[in-house]
Parts: sequence; structure tokens; C-alpha cells
Amino acid sequence: MASCTICLPALMMLVLDLNTVESVWPLPQKLAISEERYPLSPTHFNFYYGEDQASIMKDCSLLDSAFTRYFPLIFPDLTSGNPPTTLPAIVFSYFINKTEIEDFPSFQYRGILLDTSRHFLPLKAILNTLDAMAYSKFNVFHWHIVDDPSFPYQSRTFPDLSSKGAYHPMSHIYTQSDVRRVLTHARLRGIRVIPEFDSPGHTQSWGKGQPNLLTPCYKGSSPSGTFGPINPASALSYIFMSQFLKEVTSVFPDPYFHLGGDEVNFSCWQSNPDVRAFMQKMGFGKDYTKLESFYMENIVNITSNLNKTSIVWQDVFDYHERIPKDTILHIWKGLPAQYKAETSRMTKAGHRVLLGAPWYINHIAYGQDWRISYNVQPLNFSGTEEQKKLVIGGEVSMWGEYVDATNLSPRLWPRACAAAERLWSDESQTRSAEAAFPRLQAFRCSLLRRGVRAEPLSPGHCSDEYRGI
Repeated sequence: MASCTICLPALMMLVLDLNTVESVWPLPQKLAISEERYPLSPTHFNFYYGEDQASIMKDCSLLDSAFTRYFPLIFPDLTSGNPPTTLPAIVFSYFINKTEIEDFPSFQYRGILLDTSRHFLPLKAILNTLDAMAYSKFNVFHWHIVDDPSFPYQSRTFPDLSSKGAYHPMSHIYTQSDVRRVLTHARLRGIRVIPEFDSPGHTQSWGKGQPNLLTPCYKGSSPSGTFGPINPASALSYIFMSQFLKEVTSVFPDPYFHLGGDEVNFSCWQSNPDVRAFMQKMGFGKDYTKLESFYMENIVNITSNLNKTSIVWQDVFDYHERIPKDTILHIWKGLPAQYKAETSRMTKAGHRVLLGAPWYINHIAYGQDWRISYNVQPLNFSGTEEQKKLVIGGEVSMWGEYVDATNLSPRLWPRACAAAERLWSDESQTRSAEAAFPRLQAFRCSLLRRGVRAEPLSPGHCSDEYRGI
């Protein structure tokens, strides 16, 4: 399946003119451009399986679907997804540029996170994002589907989670059918979907539909009426999490599963007499990081027994939790000095690492802040070559405090493209943001032509301006 997805961009680039090929993004590993070019008629153009692949790839839905999608991308003046039989002479103005390309990704994991809890994102906004991800060679959609504000995932096993925890039980949920649409849309574009159900913190919306899950907070000797993280001292919590994780790991087929584990506020646990008694029973003293470790170790083990590899935020590692060596650690915080040191520590301990800290692009700044993302060097940390092999990739995060369907695309594109090139291309050939700027400008125009609302990088224009408003 991977070979199917890699061959498509190369096929597409064969039919671009010389100037367009020079603007390809992300930059291929090897690109040899010739001025030699030939006229091409859309009426005589078609995709087909090579003779050596015909028997292997016969009826490959991934390729067949891509053949249909890519025809109008290659011939943007045409609106049909199928080659026409008759066309006016004016459209016979395409050229094949002789170009040799050798390409492969520098990192296997090239992800984008969308947060659908803080603001609900309509299904169409997610599907459109997957389209734009494919154009930029992102291959992982990290779906941060639920959080404190709302629980839009409609569970088969625990339907009250969304009926009571979503912003609206009908209009602001993702049904099982919606999830299947996302999975199919992503698969046909070579994109994996990795869900995140973050716990024990970030779970306020869970408690609305699942009684006795969250920790009751106390003021003095009496309950305050508020609730904290999932109660790690209750056996019921682990029974619920086992049942819930069994469901969602069957719904999402990817072998990776994100368990969160970040930003747990200990104050509610500290106030609860039952939790304090449990701490003493377990010999944790007053170190509540040990209590979180106890919870996360149990959740990771449940997930492992469901044949999934866990991804967790860096907090889990920082609290010295005993987790399987194959657990992937996701770095999300710190300035360059801090995240480089964290990467060094994690890889020295033998863990695979995802770098996310430098690519929180929901934070915006005036001007060309994409250059900051572009200049990130994921392997520039103190460590052996074996350690550097453990950095499997990185991820762009678009958190949803101030993002919904009205501004998702222009805030994401083309700023995310900087990380896309950093994670795909040869770093030694892409060190200059200044040299990359003309290519990124041209690629932004390509995104507009394809219907992506990509914001401008500087004063100027595109020959195909966005027409969707």
C-alpha cells in the first residue's frame, strides 16, 4: 500500500511545465530538471498500471481512487474527473517536462493534530484538511477528539458520554458513520488516523456522562461539588477504561493509539480523603506524580493487551513512569534547549520520540512565522547515531481554543507546509528559508487553485485566486 501512495506525486509532476516543477513542495530528495519538454493532450492522457505491476496492483482501490482525483489536479482547467473525449483546441496547451525524481521521506511520521473538543469541527472541515495534508505529504492525522470542554465522539458502549458531554447531542457529535468516513478518506490518501483519548486529566466532559469516574474535590471535610481528573484510587475507573478502550481501539485500526497523560492538576486528588488513604496504602507518601504513574502504567498495560502501541505526552516520561520500551513519547513543551535535552534523555532511555514542541502553530505572530518552523532541526541534539534513529518524526499541532471551521484552513496553510518539508526533505538541501520562499509562495498558489484557503505569505497575487467566497 505504501508503494501506491509514493508513486502518485511522481506521476503528477511529470505533466507540469518547467516553472511549476521548480516550485514543487516539499522538495524531493533528488530532482533533475531538463528544459526538454513535450506537448500533451488531455484527450490522450491516462493513468495505467505498469506491466511489471499490473498483476500485483489490479483493482487497487487506493490507486484507482487517486487516478480519478489527480486528473483534474493535473489539468485544472477541466472540471471532470475523467478524461474528456472532445475538447476545444484552446485547452491543448499542456506540456510534459522531462524530469527525473528520486524521492522518499526523511521521517516516517509526519503528522497534524486537530482539536475537535474546544471547538467542534464539521466533518467537511476535517475531510478538507486531509486533502491538503496529502498535497503536502503529511501522513498522520492525530485526532484529539475529546477534551475538557466537550466529548463529541459517539460511543457505542457508553452513549451518554456524547449525549451529555458534547456541546449538542445531535449536531456536535461524530457518529460511528462519521468516523468511518474520516478513516476511509484518510486511507485513500495514504494518511493514518491516530485518535487521542487523553486521561486522567483533560476529562471534565467525560464526567457528565459517566458518573463516579472523576475525582470528587473537597473543601475541608466536605465535597465542594466540583470534580478533578479521573479517580485513580477507584477500581471502577479501570473497569470503565478497559471497556471504553476495547471499543475505541477496535473502531480505529491504526496500531498506534494516543493516551495523553499530560497536565494533570493534583489539587483535587490532594483534597480527597479516599485518594489520600489510597496514597498511604500504596506507599506513595505525598508524591502525587507516583499516583499518576500508577494510573498511566495501568492504562498503557490495558492498551498493550489490546495489541496497540501507546503514544503518550512527555509528562509520562518526566514522572519516571514504568512503561513498556515500545511506548512512543511525544514532546510538546519547551524552548529549543529544553526539547533538545528532552529528546536526548528519551532516546538514551531507548524510547522512540515524536517532536511536537516547535510546531504549535495555533500560536500566531505577525509576518512570516513559518520561517521559525522551517529552521527546526529535529536531529540537532546530543546523542549517538542510534539515538537519532529513534526520532521517528514530528507533528504540527492546531489546538482549538481560538480555531474553528471559520479560520482553520488559513491558520493551518501554508504555515504547516514548513514542517512538511522539514520532515520529508533532505535537511542539507533545505536549510535556507530565504531560498525556499519562492517555492512556498508558488505552492500556496497551487493550494488556492485546489480550493484550499491558504493565507498569503507576503504582498502579491496568484494567477488563480481563491474563488470560494
